[in-house]
Amino acid sequence: MKALRWHGKQDIRCDEVPDPAIEHPRDAIVKVTSCAICGSDLHLYDGFMPGMESGDIMGHEFMGEVVEVGAENKKLKVGDRVVVPFTICCGECDQCRRGYFSVCERSNRNKSVADKVFGHSPAGLFGYTHLTGGYPGGQAEFVRVPFADVAPVKVPDGLTDEQVLFLGDIFPTGWQAAVQCDIQPTDTVAIWGAGPVGQFCVRSAVLLGARQVICIDRVPERLEMARAGGAVTIDFENESVVERLNELTHGKGPEKCIDAVGLEAHATGSLDSLYDRAKQAVMLETDRPHVLREMMYVCRPAGILSVPGVYGGVLDKIPFGMVMNKGLTIRTGQTHVNRWTDDLLRRIAEGEINPSFVITHRAKLEDGPALYKTFRDKQDGCIKVVLQP
Repeated sequence: MKALRWHGKQDIRCDEVPDPAIEHPRDAIVKVTSCAICGSDLHLYDGFMPGMESGDIMGHEFMGEVVEVGAENKKLKVGDRVVVPFTICCGECDQCRRGYFSVCERSNRNKSVADKVFGHSPAGLFGYTHLTGGYPGGQAEFVRVPFADVAPVKVPDGLTDEQVLFLGDIFPTGWQAAVQCDIQPTDTVAIWGAGPVGQFCVRSAVLLGARQVICIDRVPERLEMARAGGAVTIDFENESVVERLNELTHGKGPEKCIDAVGLEAHATGSLDSLYDRAKQAVMLETDRPHVLREMMYVCRPAGILSVPGVYGGVLDKIPFGMVMNKGLTIRTGQTHVNRWTDDLLRRIAEGEINPSFVITHRAKLEDGPALYKTFRDKQDGCIKVVLQP
């Protein structure tokens, strides 16, 4: 089969690889009909996440048709259309029973290594480094899905791939980020980043009843899409984020702040951004936390910071005194996808939201390597890429 594989920093290739096979009776094999390039994939593309090995199959946003099931899998049958969440979960451990699927205690097959790095291992993830299991990803023609009697979401008749594909990651990620904010009808929610996750944060905050939603970015197409979703926008390249937020909140600051950027934050002319880039270049710092610092500074006292943006390692110069003295709450984590999928699937089916709005580029799988660069460099108005094997 064909698959997109990582061969080093900024080196993604479409290769021929062996087809996957059933390895456990609870497995399923899915023929991929649609997959996507995620902003988190760019952290791998740019070489910022540890634990990648040459030849790893990329991708954690995918869906398709079940073509084979293991003998103990009673949930799925051949021919089912499914969206596969990026978090692999067993459904039986303490964390899964509590609904914390992204920290499943059994699905990371490299748990002992992750324990040493993180203190305790998170769940296994598709296509996302050997620290999270080294599982082959979904930017391929076929995928083996472990514990396939738990996470896959069956797609009802009448819904297209593009309507439901993002149930596997970015829609529930944006939704969880907004839910973590405990949004009240009087709240202003400020969202840093108008990429795909940021777009779903905007729409989720609106659906959850925020009084005002503000989105911060510098890419015109992304800002336009955020405005179409109901946000007031700030172009950080041409405006002061702090001054505009004070203006929009009468000097009080937003009650809720969401970091939908993560470890590759950009800033224009700020000293801390220059500092981060210099330290990152010589491997004295792994991540660029400009957005986190800015959120801590501008958030209204007793507010909430929600962080769906991915971070990989060690951050420097974090003003934690601001967090403590202002009484801020920080909530973060990989998404507990299956906690949200039933509700979000209902909202899609009832026409409350059509997640396909975010797609700007559609292509064949073999076009994926070039589109990684297009997406990373924000060329050609690229916000979200969907590939069809």
